[in-house]
Amino acid sequence: MTVERWHRVRAALPEVGGRFADLLTGVPDPHRRALGAWTIGETASHVGMIALMYTAMIRGDGGPLPLPGLAEPIDAASVDTISRLNAMALELYPERDPVRLAARLRADIAEVLLVSADLDSEKPVWWLGGSRVPVAGVLAHLVNEMLLHGLDIARVLGRPWRVPARLEALFLELFLFGVARNDMGRLLADATPSPRRIAVEFRSRYTTPAVLALQDGRLRCEEPDGTADVRLRFDPSMLVPMMFGRVSRVRAVLTGGVRIGGPRPWLLPEFLRTVRMP
Repeated sequence: MTVERWHRVRAALPEVGGRFADLLTGVPDPHRRALGAWTIGETASHVGMIALMYTAMIRGDGGPLPLPGLAEPIDAASVDTISRLNAMALELYPERDPVRLAARLRADIAEVLLVSADLDSEKPVWWLGGSRVPVAGVLAHLVNEMLLHGLDIARVLGRPWRVPARLEALFLELFLFGVARNDMGRLLADATPSPRRIAVEFRSRYTTPAVLALQDGRLRCEEPDGTADVRLRFDPSMLVPMMFGRVSRVRAVLTGGVRIGGPRPWLLPEFLRTVRMP
């Protein structure tokens, strides 16, 4: 972790949070569908709930959470069960008014920045499924949530919404690679583990090259050594939305946003069946 990346993700939080809040204040009908069965109001509430929870989780001291009753479901969550956790959290965080949610989001982002100001950016803190994520990775995760759900809402409203590559690069480097360097916990517990080792190298102009190696359901982040099975060259603004289902894999490849190479590229689908985003 460099000081530059720490400052970058701290600057990104109010930058994207301000854009997301501004988008919410212009919503004419919060009851319109935005993501699956979720309305705009529910989608915005989901983001607000995460920001609120991070005001406490970022400390990493095991203190009480702002929404009582979520500690055990959070600890038991996996990629395959996170939808149940999200449904429970929406019941506990009932605000749906976009203007009030925007104001609350700005306040919670300010609190997250205040609480994390003097923390070690690499300090691992408790996250979903008993995983451990660096403090900087938690901030990057919130930035990504606002970018992706801002895209969901903007599409419904017919408004432009930028997903900058430099910011999605933070999600990859600080969150995804960060949790793989620390502890994945039970996040991949429900996936069918691959008995073989599959190593995928990630390279882009915005990120430091890294390898994610999967074996027996365990994921590790390693330094590239030229032996990766699959090599991805990508634009983070295409790869990350693809990982979360906002961009199809076909579109990502055909537009050149994701280029697949390496000696065994056919192993990538098997890798992605286990290493997937909710």
